[in-house]
Amino acid sequence: MQNNIILEVKNLTKYFQTAAGNLHAVDGVSFTIEEGKTLGIVGESGCGKSTTGRAILKLVEPTSGQIFFEGKDITKYSRREMRPLRQKMQMVFQDPFSSLDPRQTVMKLISEPIVEHKLLHKRDIELRTLELMETVGLAERYINVYPHELDGGRRQRIGIARALAANPRLIVCDEPVSALDVSIQAQILNLLQELKEKIGLTYIFITHDLSVVKYFADDIAVMYLGKMVEKAPAERLFANPMHPYTKALLSAIPLPIVGKEKPKRLLIKGEISSPVNLPDECRFKKRCDCVVKACEGSNPPLAEVEKDHFVACYACNQGK
Repeated sequence: MQNNIILEVKNLTKYFQTAAGNLHAVDGVSFTIEEGKTLGIVGESGCGKSTTGRAILKLVEPTSGQIFFEGKDITKYSRREMRPLRQKMQMVFQDPFSSLDPRQTVMKLISEPIVEHKLLHKRDIELRTLELMETVGLAERYINVYPHELDGGRRQRIGIARALAANPRLIVCDEPVSALDVSIQAQILNLLQELKEKIGLTYIFITHDLSVVKYFADDIAVMYLGKMVEKAPAERLFANPMHPYTKALLSAIPLPIVGKEKPKRLLIKGEISSPVNLPDECRFKKRCDCVVKACEGSNPPLAEVEKDHFVACYACNQGK
């Protein structure tokens, strides 16, 4: 493993047992992230992006695959073995209100990781908490306030401060701005970007909003029904999308064009397949206009079609 690779995921799989069979939430996902970089994971609801993030942090146990963090295979780590790693691997949840204990003040919420991991002496905890509040743009006057007394933007800042309290190296952001107003979204994204540049944080940024991830991510991975269908540097993905699903997602982004004819949108036909007991074929086949014979025989592997640009599509890979 290269020295600058902080996280490597190999064939990560997570199935959930249902009455009808195995639900393929995540199915053979592989990627690496360099230290100080941001990987954006995008896709429609139910594609497995949030489960991928939770499985990496072992908030849900993977069914199979390997997770390497800082060069160590943590896949089989027990809860006790994972405890020291919680300092280095943190998460910012989608809903800031439900992820915060309503009975705790801002002071207790932010300082909880410091207390749990015994990072500071008692006399230094309040100073560190105030420092974190200043870092995320929370005024000192909120230190004894409860979450229900604050708006969504300030609650999300508390969630970010909590994640930073343990001095992590990797933060998984699970749709951290989707529940916020557009103006507040910009503030939170700017804050995360500033922290990345200032502290050298590494992010996995999970979202369904491609316009957001374009601004924030270095690389983008597109997921569909538990599979990664395309992965490329952000600029290249937007300039030259290859997978039909990626093209449709980019086509759906609203464009601020006034007085000119807007580009024709690519509409995806049909409905998404059930993720339970999926057949061995391309999972996008029923909704795709580029189907070739190979699509019916097996699931296309994620193949490199040009430098650092990976696509899982038989039609795209023909002639490459």
